[in-house]
Amino acid sequence: MFGEKGVELIRELKRTNEGQLPAFNEDGVRQVLQEMEALYEHNQSDVNDAKGRQRTDLIPSVRFRHCCLQRNRRCLCAYLYDRLLRIRALRWEYGSVLPANVRFHMSAEELQWFARYKKSLAGFMRSLGGGGGLDVTQETKAPKSLYVQVRCVKDHGELELDDGTLVLLKKNSQHFLPRWECERLIRQGVLEHVAP
Repeated sequence: MFGEKGVELIRELKRTNEGQLPAFNEDGVRQVLQEMEALYEHNQSDVNDAKGRQRTDLIPSVRFRHCCLQRNRRCLCAYLYDRLLRIRALRWEYGSVLPANVRFHMSAEELQWFARYKKSLAGFMRSLGGGGGLDVTQETKAPKSLYVQVRCVKDHGELELDDGTLVLLKKNSQHFLPRWECERLIRQGVLEHVAP
């Protein structure tokens, strides 16, 4: 049936959780594009035949195939757009360096898009805050307190705070740090928030 492969791409995205990125289905995309090419060529020959021989009986099948082409195009656009939205959300969640298992699921074009998005976002953040820059990815929600109690999950080495203080992050050590200093490390799994 026409359009089933395009719908399967959408179902694949629907089956995965919102914060996850499934592997790019290159075979599925290629199959949808091949189906679209075959539909277009068949339509082109029928349109030429209908014009040359005045065959109006071909018009309904041309319209049907054209609707299938549009449906496949919408499915492909929805599949790619949803993946880009997920990749953009991953930039805000993980920071500028994505984990290897996430990058493994991305196509080469998606990796290029991520690099351009990351560069664009970095340029925007540098332009804020009176020339000094402002990291807008740190606080996506308003904090309840400026300092948090954290425990180091793994050895990380020294962390230099904004005021120049050096903090040695060793496994199982606990620290009372400014939230904006440790938010990125919490997302990367180096630190974990300790409930008071």
